[in-house]
Amino acid sequence: QLPLVESGGGLVQPGGSLRLSCAASGFTLDYYAIGWFRQAPGKEREGVSCISSTDGSTNYADSVKGRFTMSRDNAKNAVYLQMNSLKPADTAVYYCATECYYSSDYGINVVGVGTWGQGTQVTVSS
Repeated sequence: QLPLVESGGGLVQPGGSLRLSCAASGFTLDYYAIGWFRQAPGKEREGVSCISSTDGSTNYADSVKGRFTMSRDNAKNAVYLQMNSLKPADTAVYYCATECYYSSDYGINVVGVGTWGQGTQVTVSS
């Protein structure tokens, strides 16, 4: 079983909402900064959001600020990505990974090769 498993993707119309989940298996998410990343066909991977392991603070890519909200539930050993006002440009495979970090110069990235889930497809289309 993969250490991280994403779920909640699907097909949604523009302006709609989805909530993605990322559940951990075999380790405790509490101790790690967890990020959401996405990759659309023919495009580079983009860091979407990153939540701290210490104070729960979050960082977001400019492309999703004000529309996406990341949260964590340590009791359930899971993190979530609430996506509102979805646009066709949000269409991608979404992955959760650890550990993430944020820099003002380079945005959201993962330390080393990271630990990744298998991804979940999000398609925004009318």
